[in-house]
Amino acid sequence: MAATLNIFLAILLLSITNGAYGESGGVSYIHVSQARTGRSVEGQPEYEVTVSNKYFCAQSNVLVNCFGLNSVKPVDPRVIKPVDAKRCSINEGKPIPALSQVKFTYAWKTPQDFPVVSALEFC
Repeated sequence: MAATLNIFLAILLLSITNGAYGESGGVSYIHVSQARTGRSVEGQPEYEVTVSNKYFCAQSNVLVNCFGLNSVKPVDPRVIKPVDAKRCSINEGKPIPALSQVKFTYAWKTPQDFPVVSALEFC
């Protein structure tokens, strides 16, 4: 009886953390942060951007607003790539593993905002 109860509680806990009874993955679990690296490129400060998946499942098709992604240095298109005049795809649309992150750098006179537009849970 105790073993059955323990199995039930383990399944219930796993279901809750994976979103079956709580909030599912998506935009609220993708966090974008950035910081100056201390380097300059063509006289412009360089920034490192970290896109983190804070969910227990992978997140795919992550899109951020980037408004053309201004930079005086090339950015890695495997990490961030404009898909139209307003949005950029992160990680080529491929899943960002659970509790992982991807990073890229750019150089521009001011830091840019990268608000998350969409993301899909990939369990």
